Formats: sequence, C-alpha cells, structure tokens
Amino acid sequence: MNTVLLTADHVIIGPADQVIIDGAVLVDAGVVTAVGTASDMEATVSANVPRLRCPGATVMPGLIDCHVHLAFDAGPDPVGTMARTSSEDLALAMAAHAQQLLRAGVTTVRDLGDRDALTVALRTAIDAGATLGPRILAATTPLTSVGGHCGFLGGEVDSELAIRSQIARNKEAGADLIKVMASGGALTPTGPRMWEGQFDANQLNLIVSEAARHGLGVAAHAHGTDTIAACVAAGVRTLEHCSWRTPDGFFHDRETTRRIVEQDIAVCRCVSGDWRLFLEQLGSERAEAMGRIIREMRDAGVRFIAGTDAGVPGARFGDYAGMLEFFAGLGFKSAELLDMATTHSAHALGLTNTGNLTPGMRADLIVVEGNPLVNLEALRHVRHVYTAGVRA
Repeated sequence: MNTVLLTADHVIIGPADQVIIDGAVLVDAGVVTAVGTASDMEATVSANVPRLRCPGATVMPGLIDCHVHLAFDAGPDPVGTMARTSSEDLALAMAAHAQQLLRAGVTTVRDLGDRDALTVALRTAIDAGATLGPRILAATTPLTSVGGHCGFLGGEVDSELAIRSQIARNKEAGADLIKVMASGGALTPTGPRMWEGQFDANQLNLIVSEAARHGLGVAAHAHGTDTIAACVAAGVRTLEHCSWRTPDGFFHDRETTRRIVEQDIAVCRCVSGDWRLFLEQLGSERAEAMGRIIREMRDAGVRFIAGTDAGVPGARFGDYAGMLEFFAGLGFKSAELLDMATTHSAHALGLTNTGNLTPGMRADLIVVEGNPLVNLEALRHVRHVYTAGVRA
C-alpha cells in the first residue's frame, strides 16, 4: 500500500464539529495512522514520505451512500433495461456505476436489491483489487410478497418456509444484510400501493429473527404509516423511505418515531437528484407536509442517514450532493449533513472502521475544493478519492 501525507486548509476528522485548520492526514498500509496540524506532521513525518498538498481544499471522510441499486441504470425504464441485459453486460454496467459513485466521493455503498447476486461478485473484484470501486454492502435478493414490489428480482415469498429459505439463500450467496419490501413501491405499479403493507406483523418478526439467526440485520422498504410501525415493532435496523403515507396523504405517528429513536433505528429518506421535480409533482401542500414531518423527526432525535436510491429513474450515480441539498433546503445545517453522510451512516451500517479519520481507521477519504462546512457545493468538486488507502 502507498504511504502519503495529505495536507489541506481544513481536515474534517468526524464528527463534522471536529476540524483541524491547516491540517494533515498520514495514510499508510490502507489505514489512517496520524492526524494533526500540517506544521506538526511535516516536522515529524519522514521527508521520504510522499506529500500531497491540497491548498484551498478540505480532507474529510469518504461519503457513504446507504441506498443504491447498481443493477439499475437511472433511465426511464430501469427494470426493462435490466431484464433485457445479459448477466455479463449487466456486470460491466454495474462496475461502471460503482466507479461513477467513487468519482463522486462515495467510498462505501449499500446495494439494496440486485439480480443474481451480481453485487457480491463485484464486491469480490473490488476487494481483490481487480477493479476500482467503493466498498460494497450487498443485500442481494429483496424479500417481497407474491406479485409484490420488485418481485422481478426473484424474492417472492408466500410462507414461513419460503421466508426462511430465501434468507438462507441470500446468506449463502454472500449477503451482508437482508432487505424486505415491507410495503408497495412506485417501481411496481401492479403490486400493492405504496401505503399498503406486504407482510403482516408475524411475518416481519420472522424475517428479522431469521436474519439475526444468520448474523444479518434488516433494511425495510416502508412507506405506509402502519407498515413503518410494524417494522419498528419487529426490530429492523434501518427504515428506507419512511414517508408515512396513508390513502389520504401523510400521517406522522409520533409514538412510532419515539420508538425509532429509542431503538436506534436509522432512517434513510432516499432522496434522488430529481427531488425538485418530485416536489413539484407532489404539489405544494403535500410537499410542505412531507418537509414538516422530516423536521419533526429530526427534532425528535431521529438518526437520518444518507441514501440516493441511485439507479431508479432520474437518480444518477454521480449526484450524491443533490440528495444532501434537499435536506439543506429543509433547514439542516452543513455539519448535520456531513455527519449524515459519514459518521451516522457508518454507525447505522455497523461499520466500525470507517466514517471518520482517527488513527487506525480504514483510509476512506476524499479531498474536495473549498470547505463543505461553509458551502455544500464543495462536495460537487472532488479532487482526490482514496479507498482503503488506494488513490482512485
């Protein structure tokens, strides 16, 4: 592994309130070995160690995208495109999508539904150094009801035996977690509506307990208010979307939110780069209701994590910053957003060796123009990306 001393105007150690002005980070053998002021580090680090000086820039932890679909192409018909693509070509496309994410500063992704466990093969290639890409956590095949949301990915289950068998198959395929489509979704218009549940409480309890038996947590796609409550009662690790939908609009169940906080369940709101168009289509009244609920959850102490849903229509793999800008528009401060993209996401995903730049952590870091704590636009201008100490 390369050894390098990076210096910049600012080093955000993580959480985002821990900043070194005129700082430096020493990377060796794939990990962060020291952090401090540039003057101290220059004086103590051997002159033989290569320097990468980055004036006018900020060094910070690599970004984490907690919700992507590498097998989709972000076009108007990602499902149809995937179905028409051979496994060999799809694998190449997924590798290209992963590299787009990496160039945008994303050093860890959680893929929440693919075809034929192709994310596992890509993860293996990246880990072996055969190709560049972010660290991948793979859910492989999502569990869904018969005819339910994303059933085309092959995870339809209709009994306790089927649930146990699918989770076992996912584990054997190399899954890092289990994804359950607890409610309907927009990509499957013939299935249940977004506010309708696809599994009852007993089934959700079984999914969580069976996943735990295999050492896996559960990410739950959950739009409906009742479904969200059932997922929280079952003990899922993360809630995807969590939009509190009802047949008539939105209803925020504050008691369920209290339990979300109490149980340290993270919420991945999954906002794509097309969020302005989404809000326009939603209408001003419903858009304001959605924003109000997100602010209420934040005020209640909910841990939000960052996810773009990259791959679904309009959600491009290189537009990570757009998702954070949505939350900025709701009043989230830049420091909150950077924590959501780094330390909070690492915690929610159970990753103890990334998300900050303290000594001993995996060297997943980026260098961006300017200071993202002052101007979030800095995240759109990535100078350098390191993943496990390897410069992309």
